[in-house]
Amino acid sequence: MTSDATPWEPPLAGTETEQVVGALERLRATFRWKADGLDAVGLDTSIGSSTLTLGGLLKHLAAAEDHHFTSKLTGEPIGEPWRGWGWDGSNDWEFTSAADDTPTQLYAVWDGAIARSRARLAAVLARGGLDQAIAAHDAEGNHANLRRLLCDLVEEYGRHTGHADLIREAVDGRVGEDPPAGWTPSVPADR
Repeated sequence: MTSDATPWEPPLAGTETEQVVGALERLRATFRWKADGLDAVGLDTSIGSSTLTLGGLLKHLAAAEDHHFTSKLTGEPIGEPWRGWGWDGSNDWEFTSAADDTPTQLYAVWDGAIARSRARLAAVLARGGLDQAIAAHDAEGNHANLRRLLCDLVEEYGRHTGHADLIREAVDGRVGEDPPAGWTPSVPADR
């Protein structure tokens, strides 16, 4: 049940659109909470043989947000800040280049991508529901619908929020399923 203290909580009995968007918002909030408030060392920590870091995940999910809500949604190319940042379009660039970015840059790129995605989603939902076709299509030209785009992004967050759980616990012991009531994102000073 959504409240002012837990705005990321999906509605208890909402419409299909409210439930799908609510699931995405809950995962976004949980992921951001797992990555929140860390310095450069914390954001660049990896565990075991994995090279994944919270900084890399922040940058990757920001790129995924912009890619889903531009290229896949409208067919337009992904724009700024990616072009100016030297994005090469590869699947590893976000992960490997994040170590060169400051915490302020990493949090800002993710927060900015979320704001752009929310605005783009609100605009498309104002024109219709989850059944409307989007630009993404298969080799035969069959277009996906908005529901598929949102479900793909929910899956992307589900996978990477699990990674973030493990990494954050290794950084400072933070555990938990959801942000605590009243939590809001913070941005540390670059150190």
